[in-house]
Amino acid sequence: MNFTFSPDQLHWQSTARTFAQDVVAPIARAMDENGSMPDSIVEQMAALGLLGGSLSKEFGGSGMDSLSLALIYAELGRACSSVRGFMTVHTSLVMKCIEQWGSSDQKNELLPQLASAKMIGCYALTEPEAGSDAASIKTQAEKTKDGYLLTGEKIWITNANLAGLAIVFAKLPQIEGTKPHTAITAFLVDTKTKGFTRKKMPGKELGHRASDHAHIVLKDCFVPANRVLGGEYHGFKVAMSALDHGRLGVAAGALGVHRACLDACVDFARSRKQFGSRIGDFEMVQAVIADMKTSLEASRYLVYNAAWKKDQGVACTLETSMAKLHATEAAVKAANEAVLLHGGRGYSNEYPVERYLRDIKGLQIYEGTSHIQKIVIARQVIGK
Repeated sequence: MNFTFSPDQLHWQSTARTFAQDVVAPIARAMDENGSMPDSIVEQMAALGLLGGSLSKEFGGSGMDSLSLALIYAELGRACSSVRGFMTVHTSLVMKCIEQWGSSDQKNELLPQLASAKMIGCYALTEPEAGSDAASIKTQAEKTKDGYLLTGEKIWITNANLAGLAIVFAKLPQIEGTKPHTAITAFLVDTKTKGFTRKKMPGKELGHRASDHAHIVLKDCFVPANRVLGGEYHGFKVAMSALDHGRLGVAAGALGVHRACLDACVDFARSRKQFGSRIGDFEMVQAVIADMKTSLEASRYLVYNAAWKKDQGVACTLETSMAKLHATEAAVKAANEAVLLHGGRGYSNEYPVERYLRDIKGLQIYEGTSHIQKIVIARQVIGK
């Protein structure tokens, strides 16, 4: 294991950092307040090759390794979690899922469009009664002569109002003697199909406010027979493999938020004066920054290790879950301390730390809550 970055990895990190700091960061506050991101953000990410991710060049991807992708997510997360979230869903959940499970025809048709952002993808698993317990989804798939009819609803689906393609998980009739999760099947759904409707989730999110989160309703939504992803009754495997990709993206994004909190605290500790001294000279402030830096490095190496394992082509569910758990929890603590260290300024949007605190709470939840990660880790260690 060698974390000396290769020229390619340094290229992608530098490209993402320049884009994040020069293009995204200056408008991050406005995007948060407006509740949306401009189309130009997506267009520029595609033009830079960022959305190509680790998708092979054969399908129009950038062919980068998993560590390069993690470095990109960290840089984007440092500037704006909503932008990072868009990319993770589109690139790691949707594109990688199709590359791993799709037929040759499905990959040749869909992946070049997704890599170039001519089409946006979303991943539709979560339902009103099925969050952490994915096996309890209620969306049904009825088999017909030449395809399937999907009926049900999905909530909190990122990118769904922008998407031209949705990976929708639904249940075929359960085979006698099998467990409920085995009935799940994944479908590639054109979002313009009759019976597919979507609208913005009601209310205002705590964080990730520039993200597009939608409520999808499916009513006799027809899907052709050749749009099953991974085969009938294999949807649960498809879903879990996709979450492995997504968890690495969330963990890397948490690194970015954590780094942003540390940067903000260091700047404030150097410039803010109280009792005739800069607050960075006070031991309690120094202790906060020391802990923040140390926990950031621990998270960094857990994320890098998970990415390295993924690049070796070996099972890395344990490593991605540990990285996701530690990186998000450490970043939550860092964001909380950052608000406290900034005092009254941290409690307002005069400084960005309050946004970091709101955004990182979402990363504790996305792609499996911290509680779920502990279950995954324990089962991997103890055995099912």
